[in-house]
Amino acid sequence: MSVLRRVRTYGSLVALSHTVFAMPFAASAVVLSLAVPHVGLTPWRALAMIGCMVCARTSAMAFNRWADRDIDARNPRTRGRHVPSGAVRAGEALALAAGSGAAFLTLAATLGVWCAALAPGVLLVLLGYSYAKRFTWGVHAWLGVALALAPGGAWVAMGARPGAGIVLLMVAVAAWLLGFDVLYSLQDEGFDRGEGLHSIPARFGGRGAMTISAGAHALTVLALAGCGLVLHRGPVYDAAVAMAAALLVYEHALVRRRGLAAIDRAFFDVNAWVSCAFFGLVLADEVARRAFSSFAAGHFVL
Repeated sequence: MSVLRRVRTYGSLVALSHTVFAMPFAASAVVLSLAVPHVGLTPWRALAMIGCMVCARTSAMAFNRWADRDIDARNPRTRGRHVPSGAVRAGEALALAAGSGAAFLTLAATLGVWCAALAPGVLLVLLGYSYAKRFTWGVHAWLGVALALAPGGAWVAMGARPGAGIVLLMVAVAAWLLGFDVLYSLQDEGFDRGEGLHSIPARFGGRGAMTISAGAHALTVLALAGCGLVLHRGPVYDAAVAMAAALLVYEHALVRRRGLAAIDRAFFDVNAWVSCAFFGLVLADEVARRAFSSFAAGHFVL
């Protein structure tokens, strides 16, 4: 197998395209950190932050595929995944997880003392998620916290002091992920019960899971709005919150109307729009804020 083909296989193994969920929120945290005291965003710092994001996620995903290989082999929905199908050997997946984890720790150490000190704990949370469904139906919340560490880490890497603004953004991201992961897990409700695995659908049933997911997404919108208030964002940010709310309502309407047939579209397409469009509008809000400040300063001088 050619090197390029192997790289593609590994990229597919860790679902590299799903970085679209976490990366835009991490980038949003970088933009929002510009409103508080922070260090300069040099090209190296930006590259190191992106590298940390990719390596941490690769390590977590590869480890998850290794840890779940036997479960995936028994699940009709997942038995075609790389490890149970033999496309990637279990040892390869574990080696990729170890190498990516080491790269994450190394890159984090270049971003400052706090990043270096917090990185091992972050990696422990990311890898620990793979075993959570074996003992708690709070597994979705665990995954939400894992994803929320991306904007939190970006904030710390920017040298910004932790405060209510970034905490609210992390709560929003954690609740958002919890909500749509519960919807995604509806596909495995029966399998999880049969295997003794824990999830919100297996514990509360489909209707209860939908209610919990909707509540989580309501919290997402409230936390995003709170973040904007604390950080004194402008009307474009308010539009970002309204957009996120509308997309989440559409996601739930889609699943309620079409059932499991809509899960893939609701899981990837709609949530990719939530994260990417939110970042775009947060960036636009910052540009508008700076333009207004420059105009006001110039007008005052005149």
